[in-house]
Amino acid sequence: MQVAARLLRGASRRARWAALLALVLLLHGAAVWWLEDALVGWGAGNQPMPQRMEVAFVRALEPTEPPAAATPAPAPAAAPRRRRPRAAVPAASAASAPEERPPVMVVVEPLASAPQTDVAAAPPPAIEAAASEPVAVAAPAAPSASAAAGQFEWPPSTRLTYKLVGNYRGEIHGNARVQWVRQGTRYQVHMDIALGPSFAPLMSRNMTSDGELGEAGLAPRRYDEATKLPFQSPRRVTVLFTPETVTLANGSTRESVGGVQDTASQFVQMTWMFTTRPELLRVGNSISLPLALPRRMDRWTYDVLAEQRLATPVGELDTFHLRPRRADDRPRGELSAEVWFAPTLQYLPVRIRIQQDADTFIDLMMDAVPLQAAPEGGLR
Repeated sequence: MQVAARLLRGASRRARWAALLALVLLLHGAAVWWLEDALVGWGAGNQPMPQRMEVAFVRALEPTEPPAAATPAPAPAAAPRRRRPRAAVPAASAASAPEERPPVMVVVEPLASAPQTDVAAAPPPAIEAAASEPVAVAAPAAPSASAAAGQFEWPPSTRLTYKLVGNYRGEIHGNARVQWVRQGTRYQVHMDIALGPSFAPLMSRNMTSDGELGEAGLAPRRYDEATKLPFQSPRRVTVLFTPETVTLANGSTRESVGGVQDTASQFVQMTWMFTTRPELLRVGNSISLPLALPRRMDRWTYDVLAEQRLATPVGELDTFHLRPRRADDRPRGELSAEVWFAPTLQYLPVRIRIQQDADTFIDLMMDAVPLQAAPEGGLR
């Protein structure tokens, strides 16, 4: 009888452990499906991901005081084009003639501003230098030779790694990596997120923005996203960009807008904006830019909420906390990404929090010193 009782108690403990394990797997499975369906948006496309550019990350990025505002360097000269002769401009008006260049699609406004509008109906971008005096912002003109020393130089390829924690009916854990890679005027931004242990993730998502560098920052040409689950084929979506149109993952097209970004490129584009115009990072400002997400295209506005000091592996860092504004016409339950940019780390995002509501979120915190490749032309 005693032996039978011990066996029953052992079986009961095993059953409880089995039930607990099943519950944990069930909760992680639910978190996987939440991330899979809502994190960015995905479909059943099967286009292959573009080949990644390979670089070697050879040096640590140490915190330094941010440089003074730099003038964006002009894009490398392309093959000359024949242009139609233009009518002569009178000498008196030649100096004031506006440069024929589309404006950068950026809006900076005070925190208490009018609601957002749809991209297609949005007015030309403007920066509010005063409370009620909007001033048009055009792409920076090419600097003169005397200003060449102050030109903006794109940073070398950079890799950041993050620890992922979150909650979806229970704690979830994982890791993430962001890589900025460039070769000449071509760039790639990779965002890789894995939920669960690194040796056997329950779910992984790889996002890549591929495009060109120019005077208006990043110009995406395509965005690819692959979601992987155990025992299933990867699910992929692609967004394609041309100067005239944006083709979303479902095949629908939208008219392109100057400065439009994708899910992965938006944070690097903001890094470029803050490096060339640090006055944008002022508490109370709001920064707006058009985004082409896999499911839709819209204008997103980020409010500069506060300066905040974060404890990180490279020490305490002073950061600026930005949060996207909730628009009345946005779907209920839509995810949003708050970002903390560190001016002393080349304005890189050291923390990203993707949230649906107070109890459903993932939080990415930089967990190691960022690594960079040697600058083009060799180590400096």
